[in-house]
Amino acid sequence: MFLLTIQPPVNLADAIADTPAPTTDDQPPSPSAVIGFYGIAIGFNLCLGLQLLTVGLAYFYNPSWWQIHVLLVRGYGCLALILVVWAYLVRLPKRLQLLSLSLPILLGLQFLTIHLQTPLPVPLAILHPLLGFTLFFCSATLVHRTAQYRKHTLSLS
Repeated sequence: MFLLTIQPPVNLADAIADTPAPTTDDQPPSPSAVIGFYGIAIGFNLCLGLQLLTVGLAYFYNPSWWQIHVLLVRGYGCLALILVVWAYLVRLPKRLQLLSLSLPILLGLQFLTIHLQTPLPVPLAILHPLLGFTLFFCSATLVHRTAQYRKHTLSLS
């Protein structure tokens, strides 16, 4: 006799995102690799927070803060690329890889919305703050997910 069981639907995006990236020896990344990645993710997130602070200072206090706002991204932008390379080299879970990949993409879109002039009736710059908050959200989520993964990998060792 066949037994029919009904299972809840699986969210495919979550199922893919939570699976670790395939490795040749099926070993999780070393705890030191995860801790290093976590530290850089925190640093990137703190830099974004400083950049938000400088835009507020520039808009509401003194316009000379715009220069610092611009210089900050030139200084920490490379961290986004380091996070992407690190996530794929040490084969972190797909979710962490995709969140890392979103950071340089969003930074590129930030750059384009400020510098690209189009014949559209409204400037693309109106998207700049929205992209900035999306970038901050993705960065904060990356820090949170990495912290969870770090706890998981440390409990295995």
